[in-house]
Amino acid sequence: MPDPVSVPLTTRPLGVLESYRAARRNILEIIPLAALHQPMISGRTGPQRWHMLMSPLAIRRVLLEAVENYPKSEATKSILKPAIGNSLFIAEGADWRWQRRAVAPAFSARNVAALTPVMTRAAEASARRIAPLARPGRAVNLLDQMVAATFDVISDVCFGADGGLDRAEVHGALEAYIDQAARVSVLDVLGLPSWLPRPARVGAARSLTRMQADADAAITRRRQHGPGTDMDLLDLLLDAADPETGRTMTTEELRENLLTFIVAGHETTALTLSWALYLCAFDPEIQSAARMEAQEVLGARPAGAGDVAALPLTRQIVEETLRLYPAGGFLSRTARAADRLGDAEIRPGDTVMIPVYALHRHRGLWDRPDAFHPARFDGRSKIDRYQFLPFSDGPRICIGASFAMQEAVVILATLLTRFRFAAIRGRAPKPVMILTLRPEGGVWLEVTPV
Repeated sequence: MPDPVSVPLTTRPLGVLESYRAARRNILEIIPLAALHQPMISGRTGPQRWHMLMSPLAIRRVLLEAVENYPKSEATKSILKPAIGNSLFIAEGADWRWQRRAVAPAFSARNVAALTPVMTRAAEASARRIAPLARPGRAVNLLDQMVAATFDVISDVCFGADGGLDRAEVHGALEAYIDQAARVSVLDVLGLPSWLPRPARVGAARSLTRMQADADAAITRRRQHGPGTDMDLLDLLLDAADPETGRTMTTEELRENLLTFIVAGHETTALTLSWALYLCAFDPEIQSAARMEAQEVLGARPAGAGDVAALPLTRQIVEETLRLYPAGGFLSRTARAADRLGDAEIRPGDTVMIPVYALHRHRGLWDRPDAFHPARFDGRSKIDRYQFLPFSDGPRICIGASFAMQEAVVILATLLTRFRFAAIRGRAPKPVMILTLRPEGGVWLEVTPV
């Protein structure tokens, strides 16, 4: 069987203009082909020195051992700050530490389990939406369906079913902002500071004003009237306090973090599910085995929190999807002080990149790196944690990683019990990364009832 679709990486150095054009088109196109074979590559684009890391030891130093020396890059902050402010995702140092300490209990295993019924309802609702479209010969865009499902989850989890927010408005505002603001600016390529305005981002930020005001109003109402019948993330964060200082979040800090969870928590899981369904259609034998597993556990009902441990193949499919098509396919940091990574001298201001897409397909780290082989995750202890980074790692590992995994397994298992997914000739999705790794044009599959 041939391998699933991949991105051709560059075979020659790119200048400033070429790098700018490639990064605006598809960030993965700036990754050298040599990144699939070497532990590290260093270079320069115009005045900006950069280093790409594919060595788990070097990555461990950046993400764990010397994390304070490698804050998120200016380009990342410039793109996201207008939407999510100085939230947990962007904050650095002491400002990040107190937020992380305050928020961490909200994502405990107990609370993730308590929030899982929202995922179960969304999985059932998604199956109902897909059912009228499921017939032989009809192409269905599963990306649209998964975006709807995961937005149901994250909006209910963040603000509750009666949160008073216009979900279509929130979704539309965030999508419009990302579409306008997330593409690389030539100022980013040159490594210029984020305080220099990027005109497209300044204009795009204005589209968020109403949504941010509506979110503030929803938070104020909850403060006044107290929690509803079902626990949600807003309730948990209103009660959250830094255990060391007792500091709690202001309305603005609550809004910024809730919008962070919406931005990071809905699209990334929707993309993972879309790519997972493409891969299941790509390999009908694995799809059939996963369906049999899910049907034995679930019968005709949707999956819930207690089922996830009994669905190991479904989880392995999700993990293998995250390896082949990581939503966060490219991490970027800026060195604050001199350091050494492997044989490379790191200077203050150097850009240090972790091309997760290439790391996950590295010829020296993975057997059959381009193949869809979920069984490689049967025995996860054999895989170095710094060679598999779907949620980053170290102290800044994605706080919602366990939530996202649970959601993906619940929705995928539920859909596999109801439908068969088949590839459509000539409609393989193209992986394109702007802010996240998306299937350009959607994931079009033929869907039929089981």
